[in-house]
Amino acid sequence: MKKLIIEHSGKEVFDFINETIDSESDKTLIISTTNIFNVLNHKNEIDNIVNLSVSNNFRYINKFFEGINSKLSFDGFYIGRAETYTARKERKKINKIPIIRNIYFFTVFIFLRVFPKIWGLKKIYFFVTRGRNRLLSKAEILGRLVSCGFEIVEVKNLSGYLYFKAKKIKTPDFNMNPSYGPIFKMNRLGKNGKIIGVYKFRTMHPYAEYLQDYVLKLNGYADTGKPANDFRLTPWGRFIRRYWLDEIPQLLNVLKFELKLVGVRPISERYFQDIPSDLQKLRLKHKPGCIPPYVSLDRANGVTDVLKAEAEYLVEKSEKPYTTDIKYFFCAIYNILFKRKRSA
Repeated sequence: MKKLIIEHSGKEVFDFINETIDSESDKTLIISTTNIFNVLNHKNEIDNIVNLSVSNNFRYINKFFEGINSKLSFDGFYIGRAETYTARKERKKINKIPIIRNIYFFTVFIFLRVFPKIWGLKKIYFFVTRGRNRLLSKAEILGRLVSCGFEIVEVKNLSGYLYFKAKKIKTPDFNMNPSYGPIFKMNRLGKNGKIIGVYKFRTMHPYAEYLQDYVLKLNGYADTGKPANDFRLTPWGRFIRRYWLDEIPQLLNVLKFELKLVGVRPISERYFQDIPSDLQKLRLKHKPGCIPPYVSLDRANGVTDVLKAEAEYLVEKSEKPYTTDIKYFFCAIYNILFKRKRSA
């Protein structure tokens, strides 16, 4: 088996695999397939599965991962590989030709990323590609794994491919409506702890919402209160975040009376756990808003300054419930227009 793995993928890959599992064990299945039935038809008990085929060629990626999950024992490992969009660009010789490479990769991006998301064009995409050679980001492939019941244990770039070790920790979510389009809905805490769906323009790769815990374990929080070195962000996402353009769809939440124009930001349950308990209690008494207090008060966007600004706003809001939001709204407009206040 060692010889076969080395011949197929190289010694580095064999060492990566053998660090975690015994490739010679009777309970380890090593395959190179894009057909999940080659796994499901295996009758023996399986503790570990290694697939040397590239995940980009799976016709239905999630169904493949769900099938792997169903065959593995709990705490069993799935080791596989994928080719990221960045690695593919570096591999292509056309990448060395200025201008032409931009036209080529833009066309490829439209066909392989945009077509699969649009009804009608999606049929053309699958007719031409048969679901092979998918364009995937690191965030999407890892997010899909987590959504299918795996915990990411280790990731490594070897020979131009992204190799991953994932441990089965639960059954899949079977999410039929993943965040895949340009506008998506995030689960956030509203007034009295009610979960609301907050709309935003996409700034992260698909399935990125499944990776928050993983990114925080890797890098923790940045000074801004957001995950540090967050590879889930798209290149254009950083730009539209800076100018709050990603938050325009939140006006729908305002119309649904879930948010106000001014107020503390709607945050995830995960981030809520990390803020002081006294601020947690204050936050739950009020409806969140689109424009955060730190913008109105012209404070820095670091975690400490943001939390202090929220506390000041909430205290003032409790004392002056009718005038506080009006005051903070016009202060925010002034700071954005004349002091060039920007998002983190």
